Amino acid sequence: MSHQQLWAPWRLAYVQNSEPKGSQPLKASCFLCGYRDDDSANDPKNLVVLRGEHSIVVLNRFPYNNGHLLIAPREHKADLRDLNDAELLETNHLLQKMIGSLENVISPDGFNVGLNLGRVAGAGLPGHLHWHIVPRWNGDTNFMPILGEAKVIPQALDALHELLTKELSSETGRAS
Repeated sequence: MSHQQLWAPWRLAYVQNSEPKGSQPLKASCFLCGYRDDDSANDPKNLVVLRGEHSIVVLNRFPYNNGHLLIAPREHKADLRDLNDAELLETNHLLQKMIGSLENVISPDGFNVGLNLGRVAGAGLPGHLHWHIVPRWNGDTNFMPILGEAKVIPQALDALHELLTKELSSETGRAS
């Protein structure tokens, strides 16, 4: 039996930048705050899909599945109870909007939508609250995660970013 290599060079950044167990991320190192504060001209490079008045939508750079999005309040808040009404309402509206956009662009059969509160609950960035939207397809669980401890993501992040931003801009045009 010959062995084939599975290349995932985009994962190197994740491995090299992972934090030691038990460390607490500082606001200064929060990538969501960095994207929020960056010039919107850098949104394609940062994979920022949409900016709301109180929240931001970003493609997960290290996705569990194709189309994996993060929706976060713009302000660096770790606790759901710290969100004001405007932040809570807008993040939930964006959850609805982005599920619809993903349905139109990549046609998933379902979604996992979740919020991990605290490192022990699985939050990789416990200092900045964020929801995950993970598109799912019938049969998307296969041998790769079991045997190879790897997932195959069939679409480049920049290609999906382009599709989603195009879809969202056409929605804006239809709503006018």
